[in-house]
Amino acid sequence: MATQESFLKPQVSCIRNAEWIIGWDAAAQSHIYLRDGDVAWAEGRLLQVGGRYDGQVDQELPGRRRLVMPGLVNVHCHPTQTPIFRGFVEEFGNPRLFYSSRHRFRQSFLHDQEARLVAARYGLAELLACGTTSIIDLSHAYPGWLPLLAESGIRAWVAPMFRSARWWTDVGHEIKYDWYPDLGREAFAEACELMDAAESHPCGRLSALVSPAQVDTCTPELLTAASEYARARGRAIHIHGAQSYPEFNSMVRRHDMTPIEWLHSLDFLGPRTLIGHAVFTDEHPWLHWPRRNDLRLLAETGTSIAHCPTVFARDASMLHHLGAYMDAGINITLGTDTHPQNLFEEMRVAELLARCAAGPQHTSSTTRIFHAATVGAAKILGREDIGRLDAGARADLVVCDLDEPNMLPMRDPLRNLIHSSGGRCVRDVWVDGRQVVADKRVLTIDWAEAATALQAAQDRTAAGVDDLEGCSPRSLPLRT
Repeated sequence: MATQESFLKPQVSCIRNAEWIIGWDAAAQSHIYLRDGDVAWAEGRLLQVGGRYDGQVDQELPGRRRLVMPGLVNVHCHPTQTPIFRGFVEEFGNPRLFYSSRHRFRQSFLHDQEARLVAARYGLAELLACGTTSIIDLSHAYPGWLPLLAESGIRAWVAPMFRSARWWTDVGHEIKYDWYPDLGREAFAEACELMDAAESHPCGRLSALVSPAQVDTCTPELLTAASEYARARGRAIHIHGAQSYPEFNSMVRRHDMTPIEWLHSLDFLGPRTLIGHAVFTDEHPWLHWPRRNDLRLLAETGTSIAHCPTVFARDASMLHHLGAYMDAGINITLGTDTHPQNLFEEMRVAELLARCAAGPQHTSSTTRIFHAATVGAAKILGREDIGRLDAGARADLVVCDLDEPNMLPMRDPLRNLIHSSGGRCVRDVWVDGRQVVADKRVLTIDWAEAATALQAAQDRTAAGVDDLEGCSPRSLPLRT
């Protein structure tokens, strides 16, 4: 019979004799490979990584033909928005519109609150199934947000977006703005309340992050208020910035400064500041700008960049020479932004596009890209206990099946994982020591049921859009 003492004693889980482990070398501040070792944890924290764990074990898990790695940290995702667009925005609907095509579609394909919740449920399941254990959830406030995050089991930084104006574009070469009467003050107040609620949520896995939406849709007063609030509350801050050619032109017309220079003039940049994208800096070859200050300002202030290459590749643009950002000392992190919510795929695209952009002078590598998706992301969040497997870190870990055909033949598992498997080998996932994926099945959300509901929501939304085929034609003609 179990005694009261046995119920109070921490339950120890151990993956025994894992064939490969991506561990952490604290002295070198880098990931390393370990072979044929144990990974043990209790009460949500890792007890030992590598070697033989000789303590008492309550749950022993097989490690043979398994890779154990840290959970991935996705710093830029929109679960309420992007899943429902699948099948519509992967290509230009109207090639004349270029950048604006995707956004014009989104401005007409307006899904309701129920559809947003359905999309978020699907997106969170997809993130977990693809080995992401921590996210920055960039969403507009919606009913049920915090309960859904808690139910999913994911570790999340709630980032309710607010802004002073709605932006839109018609031909893609100029951004237009509809300014709100209160210039975003009410939305900022609502975001503050929601951030406080997240940090006090009983699940213990929710944190908050301040998120003025875009550099060009916020007044300088709102940006200053947001950055001062973030510093006073000890929270990181995120903003979309330097994300398009027309946005760059809009900002230089207003201020005779690049978006990065403008943020620096407001004392917005800093070690707890994360800029979504920063593709169109003054180093970009498309921009004929006389100054070259942006990378230096980002590096000197310790500002981080959330790099999301896939969504820009879809718009036929890319960040040029990612390695140059890293070489300058800028902390690079990774996000998915759009679908699929698969950070392994994003890592592969990031490295390949970086090589295409910089040519033989590129300094990107699988090592650097993986660092960005783990400890680089953890750095901006002020956390040294996620994104790595080390004693004392949180038990956020992913187990991959080395017998998955795309992982073979095996010499370098991380390269196989990113460049061949694309995460298809992810088998089991734990967040804070709690298993959320087992044998490729998400335990906290019925992903198949969520997909069925998402299909219904997409069909319902599409039925209300005029000239849907003209806006986003199918890849092949449909004959009946």
